[in-house]
Amino acid sequence: MNINEKLATIQVEFKSKKSRFNSFGKYYFRSAEDILEATKPFLKELGVTVVITEELINIDQVPVLQTTATLSDLEASISATAIVGVDMNQKGMQTPQKFGAASSYGKKYALGNLFLIDDTQDSDATNNHGNNGNIAKITAKKTKKNKLTLTSPAFDKAREYLKAGGKLETIKKKYEMTQDTEDQLTMNTAHGNE
Repeated sequence: MNINEKLATIQVEFKSKKSRFNSFGKYYFRSAEDILEATKPFLKELGVTVVITEELINIDQVPVLQTTATLSDLEASISATAIVGVDMNQKGMQTPQKFGAASSYGKKYALGNLFLIDDTQDSDATNNHGNNGNIAKITAKKTKKNKLTLTSPAFDKAREYLKAGGKLETIKKKYEMTQDTEDQLTMNTAHGNE
C-alpha cells in the first residue's frame, strides 16, 4: 500500500468525537489532541507517522503561524498546511497564551486538511454570533448563485471556458442565467469554434 492509499484509508475510516464543550458558544468541538488520539490506531496498522511542525512566517502587523501536518511512511510523505494569525489584541490572555491558542487552532486545521475532517458542525457553523437564529438566512444567502449576464465580466470568462472545451452544465451549477444569456453564450462559443 503506498502513502496515498494509506492516507485514503485514514480519511475514509477516521472517527473522532467532539469531546470538548465551549460553554460561551454552547457547542461541542474537536481539538487537535482529539484528532491525534483518533489517528493512533492507524499508525501501527498502516506503518505511518504523523508529525506537526510550526513556523512563524510573518511578524509584521499580525504574527502568523504556518502549521504543517505530515503523514509519512518509510518511502514517502504527504503534508497539509494551515495558516493562522495570532490575535495580539485578545483580552485576558498573556502573550504565550495567545500564541498557544493560535498554535492549537493551526494544528487542528492542518490535521483536518490532511485527513479531510469535515467540521461543518463546529463552532463556526453552529455559533450564531449574536444573530439570534438568523444563521439559516445567512447560509441561504451564501449559497445563492451569482447571476450571469451579457455584461458581467464572468460572461467572457464563461465563454472562454466553453471555447476551451468546458461544459455548459458546470457554468449552470455556478451561475444563474436567463435563456437569452445561455443562448448568447453558446452562440458566441459556437461561432468562436468555427
